[in-house]
Amino acid sequence: MNTQKWLKWFSFASMYGMLLILIMGALVTKTESGRGCGDDWPLCNGKFVPAYTIESIIEYSHRFVTGIVGMILLVTLILIFRYSRRKDAKWFVGLAMFFTILQAILGAMAVMWPQSSATLALHFGISLVAFALTLLLALVYTRFGSMLSETKSSLSPGIKWAIWIITIYCYGVVYLGAFVRHTNSAGGCVGWPLCNGQVIPELSGATLIVFIHRLGAVLMLLLILWFYFNVKSKMGTRDNVYQAGKWALIFVVLQIFSGAYVTLSMGYDWYLLASMLHTILISCLFGILCYLCVLTLQGRKGIR
Repeated sequence: MNTQKWLKWFSFASMYGMLLILIMGALVTKTESGRGCGDDWPLCNGKFVPAYTIESIIEYSHRFVTGIVGMILLVTLILIFRYSRRKDAKWFVGLAMFFTILQAILGAMAVMWPQSSATLALHFGISLVAFALTLLLALVYTRFGSMLSETKSSLSPGIKWAIWIITIYCYGVVYLGAFVRHTNSAGGCVGWPLCNGQVIPELSGATLIVFIHRLGAVLMLLLILWFYFNVKSKMGTRDNVYQAGKWALIFVVLQIFSGAYVTLSMGYDWYLLASMLHTILISCLFGILCYLCVLTLQGRKGIR
């Protein structure tokens, strides 16, 4: 296997590993397994191999996978800085390592000291950024990445600003979704698309949190719809910006329906599966929006 294939293999391994960390983190929260190892870290209840309980296995597996993926990412970082000439790849892997370490530190702090729901939600947000960076790194070794320095479309300042605003707004909606999860507020709105059978429910407590999250998701759909039709009218169908916009629209629609699936599956056996699917889709959507942000920085010369 030549050097480029090694770089591609480890980059994709890092990306899939980070996605697995996100999914397992959501599983820890949904099953309330965060205290499965007590307040010990990195050991679990004072042991390297913990006693068998569902909560301890889920929590310790999450830690174990995070450690393995961290080592894979470290190898990827060393290989890229040693053998790659692409500046963008070095930025992506370097920042991914930084945010991976940061989320691990926050995870350890959450175990050893009680944290507010707002802080715990931030832990997911940082993990999401780390995943997005590994996704960008993996895309470097695909058609989409190889064309980063060959962007043919001249994006207007308005479109560039729109991309960044939509991405930051998406992060806010994701954070609010994580806040819903960590405050156990999902039951605040029963039914879908109405909330507790009302267009505008009683705005208090868990109902208020979930309702704001739903409104945020609808506005995000409208923003991405506007962006998609805007770039469709000005760019070719093979343009990277158009393709990314198309996939962003697909994922935001799927994300909304997966949110409905989560709501309607509460109390059923497939509730956890629905929650994991919800996590995967929002991760993909945010990653695509981050890719669009990178395209706004390229110009015609790129950042090789």
